Amino acid sequence: MKIVIGNDHSAVELREVISAHLREKGIEVEEVGTFSTESSNYPEWGEKVARKVVAKEADLGIAICGTGVGISIAANKVKGIRACVCSEPYSARMSRQHNNANVLCFGARVVGSELAKMIVDEWLAAEFLGGRHQTRVDMIMKIEEEG
Repeated sequence: MKIVIGNDHSAVELREVISAHLREKGIEVEEVGTFSTESSNYPEWGEKVARKVVAKEADLGIAICGTGVGISIAANKVKGIRACVCSEPYSARMSRQHNNANVLCFGARVVGSELAKMIVDEWLAAEFLGGRHQTRVDMIMKIEEEG
């Protein structure tokens, strides 16, 4: 499995922690930045993560900004992305099981590193359930198609 991970300036340290955590689990990680704590624009990093996932250059993506909200909005503008903001493990699990989320977002100013690891672990352990949930994901994708 390969995960692409990106962040804005507020989340450089947390990205490093999460990348190391994933590598310890034997997961390939591609970091797309930013690598600087100087102010940067979260839409750039959300889009980079999303485009890598859509292009199948990574299986899944993780995007981190101050709250997770802005970077998730940016990622969700890329066709084919279902990015979710999760500040606790239960929502992370549900986002995979029910929504087949392909980008996980959270906020470096909202969750600490240990909680972030728990969120990531729960998200990765969950599998899409399909069935009635596939119908709903298809409905979401139809909305995206129709603009």
